[in-house]
Amino acid sequence: MAERNATDAEWVEAALERYEGPLLRYAARMLGDLESAQDVVQDTFLRLCKANRSRMEDHLAQWLFTVCRNRALDILRKEQRMTPATAAQVAAQATPPASPAASAQREEVHGHVVEALGALPEKHQEVIRLKFQERLSYREISEITGNSVSNVGYLIHTGLKRIRAELDAVGRLEQEVSP
Repeated sequence: MAERNATDAEWVEAALERYEGPLLRYAARMLGDLESAQDVVQDTFLRLCKANRSRMEDHLAQWLFTVCRNRALDILRKEQRMTPATAAQVAAQATPPASPAASAQREEVHGHVVEALGALPEKHQEVIRLKFQERLSYREISEITGNSVSNVGYLIHTGLKRIRAELDAVGRLEQEVSP
């Protein structure tokens, strides 16, 4: 029994090491508050410690993100507020390129992308972030959000299409303004 507990403890520790950062980013985006996000992630891992490992081992990422999402939604319902991360907060997490010019251009483009993403409905934002920032599959996103796999694909497709259109419009406007 002690050997089984040690293996479970190592498994939880490995999950913590792998998923704590992504879960923290995900919860912070939903809640707009790092301290609340830390509480949600801590609660998620406490639930993992109490859960039956054999029932979730094959879909650990989906389980963790689902528990984290549900706990964050509970807090949002309780507080009746939702504040998205600002472009500056998101940019602060990015690694700047080597040259100052490339860094400035990357920040500008990043700002436009964040702004375009922030203009999307919340459902689109969530699935796009789960797909591209957390690198989850459509099936995993479906299980986390409760949307069908095809609806997840539709939300991602239409969201990206709107972001591209917005970025194209910004690019055309910048070309018209530049000398």
